[in-house]
Amino acid sequence: MDYAVLAASAVLYAVGIVAQSVAARRAGDRRGAGLGLLARLTADPVYLLGFAGQAGGFALAFAARASLPLYLVQTASSSAIGLATVFGVLVLGWEIRAGEALTLMLLAAGLVVLAGSSSASVAADLPAAGVAALAVVVLGIGLAMVFAGRADTFLPAAVLSGVAFAVVAVASRALAHLDLAALPGKPLTWLMLVAAVLGQASMAVALQRGRAPAVVATADATTIVLASVSGLTVLGDRVADGHGPWIAAGLAVVVTGVLLLGARSRTATAVVREAA
Repeated sequence: MDYAVLAASAVLYAVGIVAQSVAARRAGDRRGAGLGLLARLTADPVYLLGFAGQAGGFALAFAARASLPLYLVQTASSSAIGLATVFGVLVLGWEIRAGEALTLMLLAAGLVVLAGSSSASVAADLPAAGVAALAVVVLGIGLAMVFAGRADTFLPAAVLSGVAFAVVAVASRALAHLDLAALPGKPLTWLMLVAAVLGQASMAVALQRGRAPAVVATADATTIVLASVSGLTVLGDRVADGHGPWIAAGLAVVVTGVLLLGARSRTATAVVREAA
């Protein structure tokens, strides 16, 4: 059941990638720190569709994090970039090259390895020092967004988005086992929401400056690495006995696949052509 929830989460994230890319591109090329652009995009129904997909994907991933390790949830969620490409090929008639098809197979293989090597577990509570450290990271993201908004390349904003979503992942893994009624009273909940807003704002800026696959791949690779390391070292994520090397190999394969797909794919070009 947990794996089905995780798969549904990835599908919703894929819908969000396609819709938000279209909306961000047609918003124009006005520069900004990110929050202003995000405010303008909220008037676009296509962006709201994408946001709904992201929110739904997050809600399902949040539920999955209650019992599944963070490295598995994050890599499965990051497969959404592959699903978005598949959706474009099957439904919208996008072209796909042989290298992209092989990369999708690489992603799938890495996810199978991780799923077979993971062990269900409830995350350890994050200590006060950990919450304070996340707060410092979130503050740093907010300050850095000012400079990323002035850049001509997507890279700074995409990396910041990945860091912000890593904070969301770590916080939600530590909160997922609690009753929903208890969440509003937890400072970590509000920190998670602030990080989510900053992540969305940084993603919007990055999507204006770069192709969707490259942007999402950069952000996802950043999130996977930071969240997985945090889960294994701080939150007590478990690995099946004797499968440690397989976890390392699976993570390496997925990160490589995500980055390759971002570098090779022409998804964004196809999306813009369909929207024109």
